Amino acid sequence: MAPLLNKSFSVIKSYSIVSLGIFLYVVGWVAFMIPQGLSGGGVTGVSAILSYATNGFIDISVSYLVLNAILITTGTIILGKGFGFKTIYCILLASLLFKILPYWEFITNISDIPEPWINAMISGTLSAFGVAAIFFQGGSTGGTDVIALILNKYSNVSPGKGFLYCDLVIIGSVIFLPGKGLQDVVYGYIQMVSFTYMLDALLYGSKQSVQLFIFSSKFKEVGDMLIHDMRRGVTALDSVGWYSQQPSKVLVVVARKSQINALTTAIKRVDPKAFVSITATTSVYGQGFDMIKDIKINTEKKSGVMSIFTGSDDPSKNQF
Repeated sequence: MAPLLNKSFSVIKSYSIVSLGIFLYVVGWVAFMIPQGLSGGGVTGVSAILSYATNGFIDISVSYLVLNAILITTGTIILGKGFGFKTIYCILLASLLFKILPYWEFITNISDIPEPWINAMISGTLSAFGVAAIFFQGGSTGGTDVIALILNKYSNVSPGKGFLYCDLVIIGSVIFLPGKGLQDVVYGYIQMVSFTYMLDALLYGSKQSVQLFIFSSKFKEVGDMLIHDMRRGVTALDSVGWYSQQPSKVLVVVARKSQINALTTAIKRVDPKAFVSITATTSVYGQGFDMIKDIKINTEKKSGVMSIFTGSDDPSKNQF
C-alpha cells in the first residue's frame, strides 16, 4: 500500500510542477508578448503570427493545438519517435490556457510597461522558468524540436542549429505582416535570446563543473583534508618542480562551480602558500556527476535518431 501511495504522490507532484510550468510559459506570452503584438520563436510564435495576420480570426489556442498535432504526427511517421504522455498533456493544457487566460484581466493587465523590448525580455525569462520546470519533470512542449530532428536526419544540420534556423525564420517573417517593421523582428529576437540564455542557466547553471589543480608542499595534508572534511575525491599526480628539482604531487579535484569558494578557502586554511589553478570543464561523467546508464543507437532507416539516457548526480558521492 505504501509504495502505491508514494508512486501516486510522485505522479501528482510531477504533473503539478508541469502544470505550473505550462502556466508560467503561457503567462509569458499572454501578459507580455501578445498585448504588444510581438512574436517569438517556436510553434507559439507561428500561432501568434497567424493570429496577427488574420486580426484574431485564427485563435492562438486552436493553431497551437493543430500545429503541434501535425508536427507530432509527422515526427512519428518520419522519425519513428514516440512522444510521451506528458508532452501530449503539456500541449493540451497550453492550448487550453491560451484560450482562457486572455479573458482574465489580472493576467492581461500584469504588464503596464510601454517599452516592447522590456516586455520581450520578461516574456523570455518567464517562459524559460516554465519550460525548465517542464524539462526537469521529463515533459516537453513539443513544437519545432520535431522540425529540428527532421533536418538533422536528412542533412548535416545539427538539432541545435535546426532550432536556431526555425526561430530565425519564424521571427523574421513578422516583417511581412501589415503594420510591422524591423523593430518588431528585433523585439522577437530579444525574446528568443532572453529565453535561450535563461533556460540554459536554469538547466545547466547548477551543474557547471570545474577542475582544480592544487600545487602545495603540504599536498598530503591538503589531500587528507579534501577527502575527509570536504568529502571530495582527489587524484595525486607525480610532479617535479623544475627550479628546485624536487619531486612533489599535484592534486586534481573535479567539483561543481558552486563549490569553488568553499574548496579554495579550505585549501588556503591548510596551506596559505598553495597555488590553485581552476579551469572550467564540460560533460563530466562518473560517480558524483552525470552518469551514463545506457546508450541505445537505433540503426533502423526509419529512425536514424540516437537516444542517450543519462542519470542524475548524487551529491553525497563525490569521487574523481
